[in-house]
Amino acid sequence: MKITDASVVVTSPGRNFVLLKVTTEDGVVGWGDATLNGRELAVASYLRDHVCPLLVGRDATRITDTWSYLYKGAYWRRGPVTMTAIAAVDVALWDVAGKLAGAPVHRLLGGAARDEVTLYGHASGATVEEALEDVAAHLDAGYRAVRVQAAVPGAEAGSYGVPPADGRVYEPASGERPAEDRWDTAAYLDFLPQLMAAVRERFGYGFALLHDAHHRLSPIEAGRLGASLEPYRLFWLEDPTPAEDQSAFRTVRQHTTTPLAVGEVFNSIWDCQQLITERLVDYVRTSVSHTGGITHLRRVFSLADLYGVRSGSHGASDLSPVSFAAALHVDLAIPNFGIQEHMGHRDPAGEVFRTGYEVADGVAHPGDAPGLGVDVDEEAAARYPYAPRYLPVNRLRDGSVHDW
Repeated sequence: MKITDASVVVTSPGRNFVLLKVTTEDGVVGWGDATLNGRELAVASYLRDHVCPLLVGRDATRITDTWSYLYKGAYWRRGPVTMTAIAAVDVALWDVAGKLAGAPVHRLLGGAARDEVTLYGHASGATVEEALEDVAAHLDAGYRAVRVQAAVPGAEAGSYGVPPADGRVYEPASGERPAEDRWDTAAYLDFLPQLMAAVRERFGYGFALLHDAHHRLSPIEAGRLGASLEPYRLFWLEDPTPAEDQSAFRTVRQHTTTPLAVGEVFNSIWDCQQLITERLVDYVRTSVSHTGGITHLRRVFSLADLYGVRSGSHGASDLSPVSFAAALHVDLAIPNFGIQEHMGHRDPAGEVFRTGYEVADGVAHPGDAPGLGVDVDEEAAARYPYAPRYLPVNRLRDGSVHDW
């Protein structure tokens, strides 16, 4: 089954998405997600200029061979741009494979290992009271797991994970140049245990409580925070410290029993190899769109399964419904699934994407349509052209650049 065309669609129905469309000689179409938040056009160019011309004429059913061809054949390996581009191709070919077989992708991955996929939602607020109200809304909506963030009192720009005042569903994003935030680690370390205590006091312990530190702490700061949060029994503390040095998590582990999650910025199995094999984390958060697609993500989760580490894939709304559908198919099939992030997509995204997955009461299912179960309306996509958007840059009070 030869590939006859491969093209890139860039659209911005509320936020920027980069999509890859692969067409076979029999007219079967597969879709992949190539979105890299804040660097979208770099991946679009990588695909258009270097990858799409190489796909025409290849056998669409040889997914593993195509993955290796694009990874090893380029000589320059890994990195977010390369791996996001490869992921788009890989997911599109799995979509084609499912449609050729007349089966959902999860059935090609070995079939369902569970009946449903547990999701966690995002609750936040500019104050503790606002955050508590948002937690209540999520619990009322059926979520069994909630990530909680709140602005740190006295901080100039609040805190990571608190939506902007204009009601956008995800983090603030600015055009032309990034906005600049200010951060105070000491204030955060004092405030967060108070926030978690307020959540447990109001709602009890009958649901999973999560929090994201967003790589902002040193290893010893992360260990101290994890220890202070132990009475509140977190499901996980996410991204406590930057993970370029995987051995840094040894220090965190030595100081807390709070479960640790990391990996949304990882691009390959080698980024988390030590973290997994030394059991330095409890959940690996690599995503299908940034870690080489379904083919490579399965390798990551298979390695993790050997060491008792579970999945917790990144699923923010800066990835398209194509990516979320692919994640759900993997979630349903792997034996060591942990939890799936869910933020959803607001209209006008619904004009561009027709989705077959089901989300309700804090759980999801990818559906049983052939392939991924997501179609793209290209005419609608063309109505929403690319708009430059950048994530913020973070600075400490003294003006030095810090992890955002």
